[in-house]
Amino acid sequence: MPKEHIVQAYDAELGNLEKMIVEMGERARLQLDQSITSLVEHDVALARTVVADDIFIDQLELEVATRATQIFALRQPVADDLRSIVAALKISSDLERIGDHAKNISKRTITLTKMPLVSEFGNSLRRIHALVDNMIHDVLEAYRGRDAKKALAVLAQDTEVDKIYTSLFREILTYMMEDPKNITALTHLLFIAKNIERIGDHATNIAEQVYYVKTGHYIERDREKADQAISIIIE
Repeated sequence: MPKEHIVQAYDAELGNLEKMIVEMGERARLQLDQSITSLVEHDVALARTVVADDIFIDQLELEVATRATQIFALRQPVADDLRSIVAALKISSDLERIGDHAKNISKRTITLTKMPLVSEFGNSLRRIHALVDNMIHDVLEAYRGRDAKKALAVLAQDTEVDKIYTSLFREILTYMMEDPKNITALTHLLFIAKNIERIGDHATNIAEQVYYVKTGHYIERDREKADQAISIIIE
């Protein structure tokens, strides 16, 4: 096979791997959006759809791993290509976890249908979701464009997500103290809020991989978390 054809085939393989990552990202983002919509609108049918559709993200992660392994075995990539393939494997794992968090939100939504407390926290949940959704959008754009600067901007956004999560955590705990009979429902809401916050963390993980692919080194700094929920004490 002429060398030009080999190079074209190799480029096509790398391009297909990138397309699968982007598809995973868009599916994960949709899953999150639908999970929050089902929660605040009490849409059990949509929540069940989110739970069922998680399998498609799982299948894509498996396909990414299979394709990446094949490229390693057949092409023996080096330098930039090697970084791209290693990053694709790590990014696909983070995207799969985002899908899992969205599924977990929807499972709790199904449980919460008989506990009408969600409306009390609807605005806060929508606000933190909007921020995390924007992080996923921006990090996928950074991945497509191999944009290290945009990847760093995604890392910065996580601080605001942590602050809102801490505020929401405090608010829910206060409700628990004031009305203990709602502790079960409120506990589900705490876990939902934590799932959203963790999705933000996965977006920052992806941003770090994008930075690595572009620059050849990881960000050398400690990621300080603005999430102070662990230290909250309700008087």
